[in-house]
Amino acid sequence: MEVIENTNRVIERYRGVTVAIGYEGDTIMNSLGDIISFGVGFILARYLGFRRSFAVFVITELILVLWIRDSLILNIIMLIYPVEAIKTWQMMH
Repeated sequence: MEVIENTNRVIERYRGVTVAIGYEGDTIMNSLGDIISFGVGFILARYLGFRRSFAVFVITELILVLWIRDSLILNIIMLIYPVEAIKTWQMMH
């Protein structure tokens, strides 16, 4: 996923439809952090099971939306089907 995420096509799309106007792609440190986070999340999900892992995901998404007006779900929505109201709301931060 890191490879696809950092292609010119995805970067241009991300710049065009989200609030990340000057986004130039992930740094090496960011990509490494993503990969490490994925590994930790995988181990945690294996330990917690599906229901508790899903609860952690939902709680994390809610905290991020309320705290910084950004989250995985919002990024996916904005990349696939941009909503101007979401973009405007995020820029009010």
